[in-house]
Amino acid sequence: MKRITKGLITATLVAILAGCGENEEEQAGETFHVGVIPALSGDEFLEAVEELEGELDEALPQDVEIEVYPNYNGVVEGLNYGHIQMAYLGPRTYVSANDESGAEAIITQLIDGEASYYSYIITHADNPWDTLDEFLENVEERSFAFGSVSSTSGSLVPGKELSDRGVYTNEEEYEFDVVSFSGSHDITGEQVESNQVDAGAIDSAFYNSLIEQGTLDESETKVIWQSEALFQYPWSVSPDVDDETVELIKDTFLNMDNEVVLEGFAATGFTEATDEDYQLIRDIMIEEGEIDAE
Repeated sequence: MKRITKGLITATLVAILAGCGENEEEQAGETFHVGVIPALSGDEFLEAVEELEGELDEALPQDVEIEVYPNYNGVVEGLNYGHIQMAYLGPRTYVSANDESGAEAIITQLIDGEASYYSYIITHADNPWDTLDEFLENVEERSFAFGSVSSTSGSLVPGKELSDRGVYTNEEEYEFDVVSFSGSHDITGEQVESNQVDAGAIDSAFYNSLIEQGTLDESETKVIWQSEALFQYPWSVSPDVDDETVELIKDTFLNMDNEVVLEGFAATGFTEATDEDYQLIRDIMIEEGEIDAE
Protein backbone atom coordinates (compact mmCIF):
# COMPACT_ATOMS: atom_id res chain seq x y z
CA MET A 1 0.00 0.00 0.00
CA LYS A 2 1.35 3.36 -0.98
CA ARG A 3 1.81 6.29 1.38
CA ILE A 4 -0.68 9.16 1.56
CA THR A 5 0.67 12.59 0.73
CA LYS A 6 -1.15 14.94 3.14
CA GLY A 7 -1.78 18.57 2.26
CA LEU A 8 0.66 18.83 -0.65
CA ILE A 9 0.33 19.41 -4.36
CA THR A 10 3.42 17.61 -5.58
CA ALA A 11 6.15 18.98 -7.78
CA THR A 12 4.86 16.66 -10.51
CA LEU A 13 1.54 18.51 -10.61
CA VAL A 14 3.31 21.86 -10.61
CA ALA A 15 5.39 20.71 -13.56
CA ILE A 16 2.29 19.57 -15.44
CA LEU A 17 0.54 22.87 -14.83
CA ALA A 18 3.64 24.65 -16.09
CA GLY A 19 3.39 22.72 -19.34
CA CYS A 20 6.31 20.34 -18.98
CA GLY A 21 5.03 18.36 -21.96
CA GLU A 22 5.06 14.89 -20.47
CA ASN A 23 2.00 12.87 -21.44
CA GLU A 24 -0.63 11.63 -19.01
CA GLU A 25 0.25 7.96 -19.38
CA GLU A 26 3.86 8.61 -18.38
CA GLN A 27 2.70 10.61 -15.37
CA ALA A 28 0.24 7.96 -14.18
CA GLY A 29 2.66 5.04 -14.68
CA GLU A 30 1.51 1.86 -12.94
CA THR A 31 -0.12 3.73 -10.07
CA PHE A 32 -3.81 4.65 -9.85
CA HIS A 33 -3.87 8.15 -8.38
CA VAL A 34 -6.79 9.42 -6.29
CA GLY A 35 -7.31 12.99 -5.09
CA VAL A 36 -9.43 13.90 -2.06
CA ILE A 37 -10.76 17.30 -1.00
CA PRO A 38 -10.07 18.44 2.59
CA ALA A 39 -13.68 18.00 3.76
CA LEU A 40 -12.54 17.80 7.37
CA SER A 41 -9.24 18.61 9.04
CA GLY A 42 -9.06 15.97 11.79
CA ASP A 43 -7.04 12.77 12.22
CA GLU A 44 -10.13 10.54 11.84
CA PHE A 45 -10.62 11.76 8.28
CA LEU A 46 -6.97 11.10 7.42
CA GLU A 47 -7.17 7.63 8.98
CA ALA A 48 -10.25 6.90 6.88
CA VAL A 49 -8.41 7.96 3.73
CA GLU A 50 -5.50 5.67 4.62
CA GLU A 51 -7.84 2.72 5.18
CA LEU A 52 -9.62 3.44 1.90
CA GLU A 53 -6.29 3.47 0.10
CA GLY A 54 -5.71 -0.07 1.37
CA GLU A 55 -9.17 -1.24 0.28
CA LEU A 56 -8.70 0.11 -3.26
CA ASP A 57 -5.12 -1.15 -3.40
CA GLU A 58 -6.41 -4.68 -2.84
CA ALA A 59 -9.27 -4.36 -5.32
CA LEU A 60 -7.43 -2.85 -8.29
CA PRO A 61 -4.60 -4.45 -10.30
CA GLN A 62 -2.59 -1.22 -10.04
CA ASP A 63 -1.00 0.21 -6.93
CA VAL A 64 -3.23 2.92 -5.46
CA GLU A 65 -2.05 6.20 -3.99
CA ILE A 66 -4.42 8.71 -2.39
CA GLU A 67 -3.44 12.33 -1.96
CA VAL A 68 -5.33 14.73 0.32
CA TYR A 69 -5.16 18.10 -1.40
CA PRO A 70 -4.97 21.39 0.50
CA ASN A 71 -7.92 22.89 -1.40
CA TYR A 72 -10.82 21.94 -3.63
CA ASN A 73 -9.46 23.55 -6.81
CA GLY A 74 -6.29 21.48 -6.64
CA VAL A 75 -8.33 18.30 -7.05
CA VAL A 76 -10.13 19.69 -10.10
CA GLU A 77 -6.79 20.68 -11.64
CA GLY A 78 -5.44 17.21 -10.86
CA LEU A 79 -8.26 15.66 -12.90
CA ASN A 80 -7.98 18.20 -15.69
CA TYR A 81 -4.24 17.63 -16.18
CA GLY A 82 -4.26 13.84 -15.81
CA HIS A 83 -2.38 13.78 -12.51
CA ILE A 84 -5.18 11.80 -10.85
CA GLN A 85 -7.64 9.26 -12.22
CA MET A 86 -10.30 9.48 -9.51
CA ALA A 87 -11.37 12.18 -7.07
CA TYR A 88 -13.59 12.75 -4.05
CA LEU A 89 -15.23 16.10 -4.71
CA GLY A 90 -17.94 18.33 -3.35
CA PRO A 91 -20.91 18.68 -5.74
CA ARG A 92 -19.77 22.16 -6.78
CA THR A 93 -16.23 21.06 -7.61
CA TYR A 94 -17.57 17.95 -9.33
CA VAL A 95 -19.69 20.06 -11.69
CA SER A 96 -16.60 22.17 -12.46
CA ALA A 97 -14.53 19.05 -13.14
CA ASN A 98 -17.26 17.56 -15.32
CA ASP A 99 -17.53 20.81 -17.26
CA GLU A 100 -13.76 21.16 -17.74
CA SER A 101 -12.51 17.57 -18.16
CA GLY A 102 -15.52 15.28 -18.57
CA ALA A 103 -15.07 13.62 -15.17
CA GLU A 104 -18.04 11.38 -14.34
CA ALA A 105 -19.67 10.74 -10.96
CA ILE A 106 -19.91 7.03 -10.13
CA ILE A 107 -20.36 6.67 -6.33
CA THR A 108 -21.57 8.70 -3.38
CA GLN A 109 -22.01 8.05 0.33
CA LEU A 110 -25.21 7.25 2.18
CA ILE A 111 -26.05 8.98 5.45
CA ASP A 112 -28.55 6.96 7.47
CA GLY A 113 -29.46 5.23 4.23
CA GLU A 114 -30.03 8.47 2.31
CA ALA A 115 -27.96 9.97 -0.51
CA SER A 116 -29.05 13.51 0.28
CA TYR A 117 -27.83 16.15 2.72
CA TYR A 118 -28.40 19.84 3.42
CA SER A 119 -26.63 23.11 3.89
CA TYR A 120 -27.23 24.37 7.42
CA ILE A 121 -26.70 27.80 8.90
CA ILE A 122 -25.97 27.35 12.59
CA THR A 123 -25.49 29.71 15.51
CA HIS A 124 -24.65 29.41 19.20
CA ALA A 125 -27.54 28.03 21.25
CA ASP A 126 -27.50 31.06 23.57
CA ASN A 127 -28.10 33.58 20.79
CA PRO A 128 -31.64 35.08 20.75
CA TRP A 129 -32.39 34.42 17.09
CA ASP A 130 -34.02 31.12 16.05
CA THR A 131 -34.49 31.78 12.33
CA LEU A 132 -32.41 33.27 9.55
CA ASP A 133 -34.89 36.14 9.28
CA GLU A 134 -34.28 37.04 12.91
CA PHE A 135 -30.52 36.72 12.51
CA LEU A 136 -30.51 39.14 9.57
CA GLU A 137 -32.60 41.83 11.29
CA ASN A 138 -29.39 43.59 12.42
CA VAL A 139 -27.12 42.14 9.76
CA GLU A 140 -24.63 45.01 9.97
CA GLU A 141 -23.80 43.88 13.52
CA ARG A 142 -23.36 40.19 12.66
CA SER A 143 -20.33 38.11 11.73
CA PHE A 144 -20.71 35.13 9.38
CA ALA A 145 -18.42 32.23 8.46
CA PHE A 146 -18.52 30.18 5.29
CA GLY A 147 -16.44 26.99 4.99
CA SER A 148 -14.15 26.57 2.00
CA VAL A 149 -14.71 29.15 -0.72
CA SER A 150 -15.27 26.22 -3.13
CA SER A 151 -17.64 24.25 -0.87
CA THR A 152 -21.19 23.48 -1.99
CA SER A 153 -22.95 23.46 1.38
CA GLY A 154 -20.40 25.69 3.08
CA SER A 155 -20.37 28.45 0.46
CA LEU A 156 -22.29 28.12 -2.83
CA VAL A 157 -25.76 27.24 -1.54
CA PRO A 158 -25.84 29.46 1.58
CA GLY A 159 -24.18 32.23 -0.42
CA LYS A 160 -26.99 32.03 -2.98
CA GLU A 161 -29.58 32.22 -0.17
CA LEU A 162 -27.91 35.25 1.40
CA SER A 163 -27.55 36.85 -2.03
CA ASP A 164 -31.27 36.35 -2.70
CA ARG A 165 -31.96 38.10 0.62
CA GLY A 166 -29.82 41.07 -0.46
CA VAL A 167 -27.14 40.81 2.25
CA TYR A 168 -24.27 39.11 0.39
CA THR A 169 -22.76 39.55 -3.07
CA ASN A 170 -19.26 38.12 -2.80
CA GLU A 171 -16.23 37.94 -0.49
CA GLU A 172 -15.77 41.71 -0.67
CA GLU A 173 -19.34 42.98 -0.94
CA TYR A 174 -21.76 42.21 1.89
CA GLU A 175 -23.96 43.81 4.54
CA PHE A 176 -22.47 41.84 7.45
CA ASP A 177 -19.99 43.35 9.87
CA VAL A 178 -17.52 40.54 9.07
CA VAL A 179 -17.49 37.65 6.58
CA SER A 180 -14.81 34.96 6.77
CA PHE A 181 -13.99 31.56 5.26
CA SER A 182 -12.92 28.91 7.76
CA GLY A 183 -11.68 26.37 5.20
CA SER A 184 -13.55 23.31 6.52
CA HIS A 185 -16.83 22.27 8.14
CA ASP A 186 -15.34 21.25 11.48
CA ILE A 187 -13.56 24.58 11.89
CA THR A 188 -16.81 26.44 11.12
CA GLY A 189 -18.57 24.41 13.79
CA GLU A 190 -15.85 25.14 16.34
CA GLN A 191 -15.96 28.86 15.55
CA VAL A 192 -19.72 29.00 16.10
CA GLU A 193 -19.56 26.93 19.29
CA SER A 194 -16.84 29.16 20.75
CA ASN A 195 -18.65 32.38 19.73
CA GLN A 196 -15.85 33.47 17.38
CA VAL A 197 -18.58 34.11 14.78
CA ASP A 198 -22.31 34.76 15.16
CA ALA A 199 -23.33 32.14 12.59
CA GLY A 200 -21.81 29.84 9.99
CA ALA A 201 -22.65 27.58 7.06
CA ILE A 202 -21.98 23.85 7.41
CA ASP A 203 -22.70 20.50 5.75
CA SER A 204 -25.55 18.78 7.65
CA ALA A 205 -23.98 15.33 7.49
CA PHE A 206 -20.64 16.51 8.85
CA TYR A 207 -22.43 18.64 11.46
CA ASN A 208 -24.29 15.61 12.77
CA SER A 209 -21.14 13.49 12.61
CA LEU A 210 -19.17 16.06 14.62
CA ILE A 211 -21.87 15.97 17.29
CA GLU A 212 -21.87 12.15 17.36
CA GLN A 213 -18.08 12.12 17.69
CA GLY A 214 -18.22 14.63 20.54
CA THR A 215 -16.25 17.24 18.60
CA LEU A 216 -19.22 19.59 18.87
CA ASP A 217 -21.57 19.85 21.84
CA GLU A 218 -25.15 19.58 20.57
CA SER A 219 -26.38 21.77 23.42
CA GLU A 220 -24.09 24.62 22.34
CA THR A 221 -25.35 25.13 18.76
CA LYS A 222 -28.65 25.29 16.89
CA VAL A 223 -29.76 25.27 13.25
CA ILE A 224 -31.51 28.44 12.04
CA TRP A 225 -31.73 27.63 8.30
CA GLN A 226 -31.79 24.52 6.12
CA SER A 227 -31.49 24.32 2.33
CA GLU A 228 -33.44 22.01 0.08
CA ALA A 229 -32.01 18.49 -0.30
CA LEU A 230 -28.63 18.21 -2.08
CA PHE A 231 -27.11 15.03 -3.52
CA GLN A 232 -24.09 13.77 -1.61
CA TYR A 233 -20.40 14.27 -2.48
CA PRO A 234 -19.43 12.18 -5.52
CA TRP A 235 -16.44 9.99 -6.23
CA SER A 236 -15.65 10.78 -9.86
CA VAL A 237 -13.40 9.20 -12.47
CA SER A 238 -11.49 10.62 -15.39
CA PRO A 239 -12.97 9.74 -18.82
CA ASP A 240 -9.72 7.80 -19.47
CA VAL A 241 -10.51 5.20 -16.78
CA ASP A 242 -11.69 1.96 -18.43
CA ASP A 243 -15.04 0.32 -17.68
CA GLU A 244 -13.50 -2.69 -15.93
CA THR A 245 -11.68 -0.47 -13.45
CA VAL A 246 -14.84 1.56 -12.85
CA GLU A 247 -16.75 -1.62 -12.00
CA LEU A 248 -14.02 -2.74 -9.57
CA ILE A 249 -14.16 0.65 -7.86
CA LYS A 250 -17.96 0.53 -7.62
CA ASP A 251 -17.88 -2.98 -6.16
CA THR A 252 -15.33 -1.89 -3.55
CA PHE A 253 -17.49 1.00 -2.37
CA LEU A 254 -20.85 -0.79 -2.60
CA ASN A 255 -19.53 -3.63 -0.43
CA MET A 256 -17.63 -1.38 1.99
CA ASP A 257 -17.82 -2.58 5.61
CA ASN A 258 -14.66 -0.94 6.92
CA GLU A 259 -15.92 1.09 9.88
CA VAL A 260 -12.93 3.45 9.85
CA VAL A 261 -13.71 4.43 6.25
CA LEU A 262 -17.43 4.76 6.90
CA GLU A 263 -17.04 6.86 10.04
CA GLY A 264 -14.34 9.08 8.54
CA PHE A 265 -16.60 9.98 5.62
CA ALA A 266 -19.67 10.27 7.90
CA ALA A 267 -21.26 7.46 5.88
CA THR A 268 -23.45 4.46 6.61
CA GLY A 269 -22.71 3.02 3.17
CA PHE A 270 -22.27 3.94 -0.49
CA THR A 271 -24.50 3.96 -3.56
CA GLU A 272 -24.11 4.69 -7.27
CA ALA A 273 -24.22 8.27 -8.54
CA THR A 274 -24.63 9.81 -12.00
CA ASP A 275 -24.07 13.23 -13.49
CA GLU A 276 -27.83 13.92 -13.53
CA ASP A 277 -27.88 13.79 -9.71
CA TYR A 278 -26.03 17.14 -9.62
CA GLN A 279 -28.28 19.15 -11.94
CA LEU A 280 -29.52 21.36 -9.09
CA ILE A 281 -25.96 22.47 -8.33
CA ARG A 282 -25.23 22.93 -12.02
CA ASP A 283 -28.28 25.19 -12.36
CA ILE A 284 -27.11 27.38 -9.46
CA MET A 285 -23.60 27.61 -10.92
CA ILE A 286 -24.98 28.62 -14.31
CA GLU A 287 -27.18 31.25 -12.66
CA GLU A 288 -24.17 32.57 -10.69
CA GLY A 289 -22.04 32.69 -13.88
CA GLU A 290 -19.54 30.09 -12.67
CA ILE A 291 -20.05 27.84 -15.70
CA ASP A 292 -21.69 28.31 -19.08
CA ALA A 293 -25.07 26.83 -19.97
CA GLU A 294 -24.76 24.02 -22.49
